[in-house]
Amino acid sequence: MEFIKSIPKELINFLLVTVFSLLIGLSQRKLHGIGDEADRTFGTDRTFTFIGILGFILFLISPGNLIVFEIGGVGLSLFMAINYYFKITKYNDHGITTIIIALITYSIGPLLMTQPYWIVILIIVTVLIFTELKESFYHFSQKFDKDEFLTLGKFLIIAGVILPIVPDEPFINDISLTPYKIWLAIVVVSTISYVSYLIKKFVFKNSSIVISGILGGLYSSTATTIILAKKSRKDPDSKNQYVAAIIFATAMMYCRILILILIFNTVLFLRIYPYFITLFGISALIGIIVLFFRNTKINTYDHELNVDRNPLEFKVAIIFTLLFVALTFITWFIVKNWGNPGLNVLSYIVGLTDIDPFLISLFQGKYSISLDMIFVAVLQATVSNNLLKMIYACFFSSKKLWGYLIISFMFIVILNMIFVFLV
Repeated sequence: MEFIKSIPKELINFLLVTVFSLLIGLSQRKLHGIGDEADRTFGTDRTFTFIGILGFILFLISPGNLIVFEIGGVGLSLFMAINYYFKITKYNDHGITTIIIALITYSIGPLLMTQPYWIVILIIVTVLIFTELKESFYHFSQKFDKDEFLTLGKFLIIAGVILPIVPDEPFINDISLTPYKIWLAIVVVSTISYVSYLIKKFVFKNSSIVISGILGGLYSSTATTIILAKKSRKDPDSKNQYVAAIIFATAMMYCRILILILIFNTVLFLRIYPYFITLFGISALIGIIVLFFRNTKINTYDHELNVDRNPLEFKVAIIFTLLFVALTFITWFIVKNWGNPGLNVLSYIVGLTDIDPFLISLFQGKYSISLDMIFVAVLQATVSNNLLKMIYACFFSSKKLWGYLIISFMFIVILNMIFVFLV
């Protein structure tokens, strides 16, 4: 340890500059190889190493004055500009990535002498990774359609621009409903749906029935159940997989609700998470049992599950907002006039619709009810929602699936009801 401390810092910095510059140069060597493509660039391993050392020397000459370093940078840029001109005229190659990387390499010395080592290492690692991912980025970009960046722009606007400036003052003093809470609910639900949408589109674009059920359940378990049930009519030989996928979608519903609770009500999350993790685990286990029950062959062919809504569509956001505001007022009115019995009835009724607006209104609201009562209401809403999905699944699928569906859903519903009575 004492030996390391005795080594001059300038020597350590010089060695690091040399190593980092050489690594970047080697990545350029691997990228451009030999032959015609190598002729298009001004250098690779040795050249980049010398560029890094040059930047180190010129900064070391006058560390308090950047004039010498800047003059060297201008000279280096001039040489690279000449090389770039001939590359365009001779090869019609307009890429400037290598030039930018060379300028970053030139700046490694000053960075090491003025900034923490971790930030320099982070920059080097980023350069190396992005250099290696050139082809991956190209293939990835081909998956984007013309509206994909527009969708991403919408998400960034609603999450990063509008949310911070929305006022947090309640509309009515008795109800803790503010524009900020409404927009926050939209952002959170849209984020979960958007992540599911991106995974489905770019990771599992052509996925199996089971994977489609899992990802669709994170988006909307009810919509996924209906779509899978309809598709099962056209593929009766895969009945186990369709039923399992529907059950997995329900398991993901519990996961989705748990995420919402964690975001909006940490205290409730600490109270409820063991039950919901159990419900998620048991539901997933039932799905696995159904998947392999008397089914020796699991198809892995490509399967397209289209949930027919973009998670950031304006129409979807408007519907969610109206439901959220309406259910907040309804919940407040019923709790105020009928207390716990009224909330019990409401939770079962709301379970027959989209339960997210109701649940978020419970998680964010300040009603005159106990934490356990909110817990019970959440469980009861999922009970009626699961019964609704069972009816949908049986109605839209063939009779061959009914036995599997009814037994699976009833097992989940009974477990859910047991937890209601245990609270």
